[in-house]
Amino acid sequence: MGKRYEAAKAKVDADKAYEIEEGFKLVPETICAKFDETVEVSGRLGVDPKHPDQMVRGTVVLPHGIGKTVRVLVFAKGEKAVEAQEAGADFVGAEELMEKVSKGWLDFDAIVATPDIMGAVGKLGKVLGPRGLMPNPKLGTVTFEVRKAVSDLKAGKVEFRVDKAGNIHVPVGKASFGAVKLKENFLALMEAIVKAKPAASKGTYLRSLFLSTTMGPSIRLNPIEVRNLFK
Repeated sequence: MGKRYEAAKAKVDADKAYEIEEGFKLVPETICAKFDETVEVSGRLGVDPKHPDQMVRGTVVLPHGIGKTVRVLVFAKGEKAVEAQEAGADFVGAEELMEKVSKGWLDFDAIVATPDIMGAVGKLGKVLGPRGLMPNPKLGTVTFEVRKAVSDLKAGKVEFRVDKAGNIHVPVGKASFGAVKLKENFLALMEAIVKAKPAASKGTYLRSLFLSTTMGPSIRLNPIEVRNLFK
C-alpha cells in the first residue's frame, strides 16, 4: 500500500484548494485499495459544540445512496410492526428484540422506534448510545411514520454531526459511483449542513472541506465555492 499511496499522493497538490468539479474528477486517481473504497467528506465548521446552541446535527437522504446495504431494526408493535415489515425492515419486534440487543446482539446498522415504545428502548442506552444507534426524534428515527423512516434509511439516509472539535466526517458514496453521482451526493449533503447552521454561529461557518477515499490521500476543496452555492 505504501507505493500505491505515494503514487496517489503525488497526483494531489496539498497546497491547492480544488474546485468541486476538479476535486471529484481527481477521486479515481487517488484510489489505493483493490476493494471499492468509501468516499468521505470531512471538514471544520465555525461552531463551538460545547455550547448546546451551536451543535450541528441532522440527516439527509443522498440521491444515490452510499453504496451500502443498510440493515434496519424496528422496535414496534401491532400495525406499526406490520408496516415496518412491508417497508423492508430487516428485523422487527419489541421486548424479545430488546432483550437480544441488551445481551450484545448488534447485527444491524440503524434503528427506528415508535414513540409509544421508547420508554423500554431507553433502557438500552448504555448499549446503543456509545455506538450512535439510539433512535432520536430529531433524526426521524423515533416516529409513527415507520414506512417512511425505513424507506429513507434503505435509500441512503446519512447522519451528520460535529464532534467536540467542530469537525464533521460523512460518507458520500463509493469510489465506483463516479464523479457525477459523488458530486450530487456531496451537494445534497452540503445543502443540508448549511441549512443546519445554528443562529448562534458567528463568522465563517464552512471553514475547510476535504475529500478522501478510505485508503487515499485528502483532496482539499474550496469552501468559498460551496458557501457561494448555498447563500
